[in-house]
Amino acid sequence: MKLVSLHNIVFGYTHSPSLNGVSFEIQSGEFVGITGPNGASKSTMLRVMLGLLKPWEGTITISEKNADGKRLTIGYVPQQIASFNSGFPSTVIELVRSGRFLKGRWLKRLNHEDEEKIENSLKMVGMWEFRHHKIGALSGGQKQKIIIARVLATDPDLLVLDEPTTGMDAESRKGFYEFMYHQVKKHHRTVVMVTHEQDEVQGYLDKILRLERGEQGGWKCLTWNSCSEHFGQVD
Repeated sequence: MKLVSLHNIVFGYTHSPSLNGVSFEIQSGEFVGITGPNGASKSTMLRVMLGLLKPWEGTITISEKNADGKRLTIGYVPQQIASFNSGFPSTVIELVRSGRFLKGRWLKRLNHEDEEKIENSLKMVGMWEFRHHKIGALSGGQKQKIIIARVLATDPDLLVLDEPTTGMDAESRKGFYEFMYHQVKKHHRTVVMVTHEQDEVQGYLDKILRLERGEQGGWKCLTWNSCSEHFGQVD
């Protein structure tokens, strides 16, 4: 099932396009990596895809339904979120718990399944032991991790992550890729992730979208399908 389609997208912040002729499709249940050199407008492409920026030209289609026919839910984690100041009063677990109240459940108590998803999301990013710490006292990398955990706790169908492993060491990154792979293959989520660690993650991916400089200026998109054939499938 096609979840996302971009066709001949052109977008720029000035008179010159930074994206020029970008086209790709994302199917339900794919783990998609977005790569490219520094400055290749990868983050811009995500924001255009999600409708946060309006393209000059081209069309964007995002399915209203998931593979089960229910309303599609999207989780998005921008790059480098570290805006909580030292006086921010919430604890880590309080913030992540708030992700479970996004579906019209503000007056309902969290159940065992909710608490399990909260715990799993924090453990996945290596922040469970910090669950009672104040957010304002954390480092920038730790704040990024708990934002990722909060989005994971919302149980999204389509998860869009902009360099989510920033601030993680190699072991933590490997655990993150394995968790995302499990979410895609066992829980039928769709994950789109910008990464600079292509060599580390490519074995987990179904598709790579690589931005390359176009002949007419701006960045265009090259799609590599069947990454399991190219790079070796993860067991």
